[in-house]
Amino acid sequence: MKLLTNIHPIAKNKYLLTAVIFAIWMIFFDTQDVITTHFKLRKELNQLENSRKYYLGQIEDTKKELGQLKSDPATLEKYAREKYRMKKDNEELFIAAE
Repeated sequence: MKLLTNIHPIAKNKYLLTAVIFAIWMIFFDTQDVITTHFKLRKELNQLENSRKYYLGQIEDTKKELGQLKSDPATLEKYAREKYRMKKDNEELFIAAE
């Protein structure tokens, strides 16, 4: 009993000690710990934001291209020939190997 008299009264509280040990375990050692999970989620968020910026740029480029295709028949013909390899009736089509 003499050992317990030198310990601070807060350290004698078994509920507080249990809560502190549990908090330390959850913050540092658990598989769903706060620190590692936070860093992983932050990294994933950054990747998703970069992907979002990329796709928003792609959408803008596609909208510009669509506007050009709707307004200019020559551009539409060029697009159809390049993308879908369309040809006129009296033409021959030569496809270069890529």
